Parts: sequence; structure tokens; C-alpha cells
Amino acid sequence: MAQATKSSLNELLVNLFDNVMDMEAKAVITEEYRDITNNDMHIIEAIGVDEPRNMSVIAHRLSVTVSTLTTNMNGLEKKGYIRKERSLNDKRVVYVTLTEKGRKAFYHHRDFHKKMIKAIVKDLREDEMEVLYRCLTNLNSFLRPEAEDR
Repeated sequence: MAQATKSSLNELLVNLFDNVMDMEAKAVITEEYRDITNNDMHIIEAIGVDEPRNMSVIAHRLSVTVSTLTTNMNGLEKKGYIRKERSLNDKRVVYVTLTEKGRKAFYHHRDFHKKMIKAIVKDLREDEMEVLYRCLTNLNSFLRPEAEDR
């Protein structure tokens, strides 16, 4: 790959990251959700709508420590987005579920991501989507905290 192409690719990735973060914040943090941050929305996404998740699982999904997550969780609980309950079997374990308000925020955030994916793949053939998927998987592997060979 030519140096100019590599440089252009780097510039594109930097711009994409900045634009996605800005656009997501504007699209997701609407008047209804002005009391939380984009980071809070990602915590809500990590909690999910299925079954209660314990704090360790949520922290792992977000690549943060449980102590870091606890501060954010306390704010989300105070604002009515989540509910925390101690395990009946092990009082050290805290399970988190979304309240109705939290579930509404979850679906609001998910809808933004659905629209974004639809825009990304709208003109791609199946084989092109597979290549894009492989490229993004490689990028994700590189960006993961445990990646060693950079």
C-alpha cells in the first residue's frame, strides 16, 4: 500500500472516530436524556434489557474497573435509569437492571446505531460487507487494551 494511501486511511479513521462520537452525542443525548452523558448511554447499553447483570460483567463489557463503574452506576440509579439489587446467595454481588426509563434510553441509543449501520452498508454487496467486517474486526483487535503486538 502506498504511503499516501496509508496517510489518507489514517486521516479518515481519525475523522470517523471524532465524527461518530460527536454525531452520537447529538443524536442520542436529546432533550429527554439531557440528564445523562453519552458515556452513561454506553453503560445502559452494556447492562442490556435481557437479564440482570452483575457489576463485574458490566465492567468487563466496558473495559473498566468495577470501582470506576460504581460511581457512574450511583448517578444512573439516582436519576432513575437503573435498579441495583444484592444477590440473595452472595451479598458481595450486585445485580443491575434497567428501569422502564433505562429501557427507553437503551432502545433510543440502539436505534441510533441501527441507523448508522444501515447508512454504512446501504450500497455494499455481501462480499464487500464481509471485507468491511474483517477490517473492523482487525481494528477492534488492535484497539483492545490487551493487544500486545502493535
